[in-house]
Amino acid sequence: MSQRTSYAPGTPCWVELSTPDIEAAIAFYSGLLGWDVPEQPPEIAEQTGGYRRATLAGADAAGMMQFTQEGQFPAWTTYVSVEDADATAAAVREAGGNVIVEPMAVMDLGTMSVFSDPGGAVFGTWQPGTFAGAGVVNEAGALSWNELNTRDAEGAAGFYSAVFGWRFDRNELGAGETYTSLMLDGDPVGGMLDLVERNVPDEVPPHWQVYFVVEDVDAAIENVNGSGGSVMMGPIESPAGPVAIFRDPAGAPFAVVALNETTRENAP
Repeated sequence: MSQRTSYAPGTPCWVELSTPDIEAAIAFYSGLLGWDVPEQPPEIAEQTGGYRRATLAGADAAGMMQFTQEGQFPAWTTYVSVEDADATAAAVREAGGNVIVEPMAVMDLGTMSVFSDPGGAVFGTWQPGTFAGAGVVNEAGALSWNELNTRDAEGAAGFYSAVFGWRFDRNELGAGETYTSLMLDGDPVGGMLDLVERNVPDEVPPHWQVYFVVEDVDAAIENVNGSGGSVMMGPIESPAGPVAIFRDPAGAPFAVVALNETTRENAP
């Protein structure tokens, strides 16, 4: 199991689902990804609004939160590890982004913030305290990749470079398609997809896509179809392995990937 106990600042470290029905979400994702989602002790549940942490073999894999106010929509949020939440919020403002949730301490676990970039994609940051983020990655059922889907690739590159120091490495895939890797100190920490270049319909808004590992994409498609979700795309081949994009029963989009041998060998 690829276990993690820390994340370098500027590295995506956690993902969190906002959903209108947390029990239905637990049933869906547990069936698909093999998660265990225990209830928190009453005193912690009260302080965190009923927040749940999904685990794989006892290691934290992802978070889940039921809607707490009107106007929310089902979605997965990517969190990036940072050294200083307040300094990051200032950098977001300076670079033209918006602060949705100001830096907020979560007990002794860490400090969270939520932002949107200039194109409208929502993301969060996490300044770790006693909790660093996902304790397992790149294994079946765990997080593997975080990908910005944007309609302004040039503007996004300028924004995220200013906020996190990322470099953007554009790669030719053939047939006129490209894919951009988000690089930090020479290592890929995520990806970027140009929605305009891929002719994605305008109704698809800019967003951060999360990818979870599965052993078999075809089996995952069958599972999703049989448990109230829907298939948006796939299976399709990618350099990392077969991919499919789904919506869960509440409508939150997410992706799965069956990592090929080369990707598994090179995954951190």
